[in-house]
Amino acid sequence: MINMMWKVVLCGLLLSLTTAASGKPNSEVVWNVNTDEKLIALTFDDGPNPVYTPQILDLLKEHDAKATFFVLGKRVQMYPAIAIREVNEGHEIANHTFDHHYLKNVSPQKLVDEIRQTQEVIFDITEQIPHVFRPPGGFYNDALLHSAKEDQLTVVMWSWYQDTKDWKRPGVDKIVHTVLSNVHNGDIILFHDLEGDCSQTVEALKRILPELKKQGYQFVTVTDLIAKTRK
Repeated sequence: MINMMWKVVLCGLLLSLTTAASGKPNSEVVWNVNTDEKLIALTFDDGPNPVYTPQILDLLKEHDAKATFFVLGKRVQMYPAIAIREVNEGHEIANHTFDHHYLKNVSPQKLVDEIRQTQEVIFDITEQIPHVFRPPGGFYNDALLHSAKEDQLTVVMWSWYQDTKDWKRPGVDKIVHTVLSNVHNGDIILFHDLEGDCSQTVEALKRILPELKKQGYQFVTVTDLIAKTRK
């Protein structure tokens, strides 16, 4: 009962922070999925990374797990073979803008232009058209949401308690604890395969993937998870 009360309080607090940082909460933005099935979406932002994304792909393949990669257009251009591998191995490739500008620092139109540029880059290289978009830093407003809807993109964030903050390199144990300590059906988990050292993420996945499989969870793409939403 106490734990549930704290979850309600924390959820309200996060909603307030989201409203302040990202514009008012919007029902069109997906944070997690309400499902009775033991399904989880693993997501990776800011890649591809030439060293660590292949290691992540190897681990996903080993555990028969599918994931969603929110890629930057510029890094897909730099590492096209990795983006093609992501698609060929059954993962979802999604849009994270071209150059990772935060909405608080640039105009909505700037991001819209980058989103469309990235759509073209991804299609030219992988022959896939992304259907999912995540705004850098989680910053959005009504204008950006309207443009995303016009471009038939679903805006997807992450479960508020499943932000591993692995980009800060907090330690493998911390990353593992964040994911395993409060896992639920329909979670969208946020990892990164960004430029730089992602070794902690790789090591954490070596422990997270088998443990969640042991608990009966299956790893699906964001789009497949959304399709399982309980009506």
